[in-house]
This record gives sequence, C-alpha cells and structure tokens, in this order.
Amino acid sequence: MVTMSDVARLAGVSKMTVSNVVNNRAGVSEPVRRRVLEAIQQSGYRLNVNARTLKAGRTGVIGLAVPGVDQPYYGMLGSLVIEAARKRGFHVAIEQTGASDTGEADAIAQSHKLQFDGLILSAVVLDPREQRHSWGDFPIVMLGERDFGASIDHIGMANEAGTKAATEHLIERGCTRIANVTGWSLEGVHVVSRRHQGYVDGLAAHGIAVDPALVSLSGMGLEEGRKAVHDLHAAGTVFDGVVAITDTVALGVLRGLADLGLRCPEDVRVVGFDDIREAEYLTPSLSTVSPDHAWMAEKAVELVVARIEDPARTPEELTAPYTLKTRETSR
Repeated sequence: MVTMSDVARLAGVSKMTVSNVVNNRAGVSEPVRRRVLEAIQQSGYRLNVNARTLKAGRTGVIGLAVPGVDQPYYGMLGSLVIEAARKRGFHVAIEQTGASDTGEADAIAQSHKLQFDGLILSAVVLDPREQRHSWGDFPIVMLGERDFGASIDHIGMANEAGTKAATEHLIERGCTRIANVTGWSLEGVHVVSRRHQGYVDGLAAHGIAVDPALVSLSGMGLEEGRKAVHDLHAAGTVFDGVVAITDTVALGVLRGLADLGLRCPEDVRVVGFDDIREAEYLTPSLSTVSPDHAWMAEKAVELVVARIEDPARTPEELTAPYTLKTRETSR
C-alpha cells in the first residue's frame, strides 16, 4: 500500500509537507503543492479518511444542501461558500434537496452518515423545531426565509424590505398597475409570503390598495414567469410594472413580454430579486434587489465553523444587507 512517506519521496518533500497539502493547510507554496498533488496522482495514494477522522475528530468537509444545483442562484451561492470554506481549510460537498421536507431531512441524515463536520442547509420547508427533525449537537447553519425562531444559527435575506424597495422604485418611475409575479402560496411564513408582504407594504406606503387580479401565484421557474405574463394578458389585466419573486422568474417575465410584443421598460417595467450574475448582462439588463451574497457565504461558513468548535454557543440570527440595483428594465 502506498504511504504518505512514499509520496514525500516521490515529490522530494517532507512527510509534513505532504500532510499539509492533503489537509489543505496554509504555508505551502503553489509550485510545491502542485508537485505533491502530481505525486499523489502518480503513486495512487489514497488518504485513509476513517483513520484521520478518528485521530483528528474531523473530516475537514462541510456539507452544503440546496434545493437545486441547476438554478443560477444556488450555483453562485455554492461557488462563494466553497471559496469561503477553502480559506478556513475546509472542503465542501454539495447536495440537492428538491426543496422537499424529505430531501432536506435526508441531507442532514447523510451529513451524519458521511461524517461531515457540519452542514449549511438552504431550507425551504423543513422546520428544525419539529421533534422528528432532531439532530442533537450536529453543527447546522440554516439559510432561508422560514421562521426558525432562536433555536438554530440562521442567515436570511431582507425579503420584506427589499421587495418593498423594489415596489416603491416602480411607483416612483410612474407605474400605477404593478403585478406581483410570485411563488406557490401566500400561506405560512416563507420566501413567497415574505416577499409578497414587501410588495403589499410598498403599495401601502403610497396609498395604493392591492388588486388581487395583479397577484399571480405562478411558481419559481422560468416557464412560470413567462406563463404568468400570458395569463395576466389573457385575463385582460392591465399592468405597467412587475415585481418578480426572483431573478429567474423575472427572466421568464421578460420572455413573456417579448412573446406578446410588449416592450421593457417602455410598456412594462420589471424588477427581480437575487441579482444573479446573468442579470447584469441581459438585454435589457435586469433591475433587481441585490443581497450581499459574498457576505452571506462568509457568515454561513463562519457560523458553522464556530458551531463545530463550540457546540454550546448561543445561536445567531443574521439578515444580509442589500442594495437595489436599478438597470435598464426599470429606467
């Protein structure tokens, strides 16, 4: 069996240097790191993870569980979390939950089984206060817009404030009939209900009542955004602005407007939420509520590492700062 000493001899370095590279520790120059990695590949060396875990009490791996890796927002989030974790000497394993209670609970169970040091979970439906979702002292940080109380470390977005700012921006740009193209349900406390409340608050701040005909419970995908525009038009509902629940939905809205020959922003102004990387490069570029994603990733990793090191620490509840980025779809 190939040992770490064999790798060290092949690479012309010390065994400690090989250990530093394998464990992703700082203090190894990039040329030396590459040489060691090449030696590992050539020799067929395999790290005994179980032995290392028993010795150190850690695997050096943090889980990241998100609803879907094919969604632009979560791809961006994953990249930022990986970078933040790398700076602290951790690797990241990504799992997708399908935004289901079972998928989210399974992500926690698999994190236990695979001996991850902790988990960052973007939860859509799971409630950690339910006894059947007990995980003891396992370090978890929740991302998401549910009400998690004070029972667990949680980082959320300024959903109400951000959507209120987006709605008021459209009013200030002259829109008088603003549609809210949103998600699956307004019942309960989650991202859909919270962002819809921001829309309601934005209208109320200008003395405008909510017109139910302008609220489209469409879903969270591209096609749902496109279909919402078609449905509003087919129903004869007049609208000159759209607040979309996410940028992904906003992309579908723009497609739907183009299908109907409606110009943006001349006929209908649009604002999304998330500021995915594609938003700036669209034609027209998308106005959007922009949470500080890098801040969220840094804080999520910071909190889960702190929880790994001190399981008894008091949970923290944080809200990401945001800006409203006004681009061509609302000018």
